[in-house]
Amino acid sequence: MSLYDLTVPAYLNALGALSAQLAKAQAWGTDNAVGELQFAAGRLAPDMFPLPTQIRFACGQAISGLARLGASGGPDFPDDAADFAGMQDQIARTLTFLNTIDPASLGEDDDRPVSFDLPNGMVFDLTAATYVRDWALPQFYFHIVAAYAVMRHLGVPLGKADYAGYMMQHLRPGTAPAA
Repeated sequence: MSLYDLTVPAYLNALGALSAQLAKAQAWGTDNAVGELQFAAGRLAPDMFPLPTQIRFACGQAISGLARLGASGGPDFPDDAADFAGMQDQIARTLTFLNTIDPASLGEDDDRPVSFDLPNGMVFDLTAATYVRDWALPQFYFHIVAAYAVMRHLGVPLGKADYAGYMMQHLRPGTAPAA
């Protein structure tokens, strides 16, 4: 399986689901007097980032992960969004970018070196395949799950179908439980 096949479809699925979760959160907030400022400040723990940062980081992980593999032209989000419209815009711009990725731009050499550094000075050297498996996808999903969890923590009635609703395209006909 190519690096493209391991990354871009996963990013598209998860960010599409995240966009739908945000829409559900916004509607639920309107119906339950939970304002956008409460969502913007929502976090799971005092030392964790709030919802808009989780959204920005999820988008950024997809963009930077692909850039390290050879893609170019991704949007930059230097600041957190201030409201639902801004969070949705970041996701939409990331989805637009993902839909422009040429699979060939990510290369076919899974063993080529990929390195990256963290702000604290740590530098990691991996192969492209190991980078995708051990860093790019886990970091992306961490922020996707954190955003989902913040919305659940605030009371939004999200469930597994909201997290992985994209799986319905693969459902074998006649196997859905009765309503």
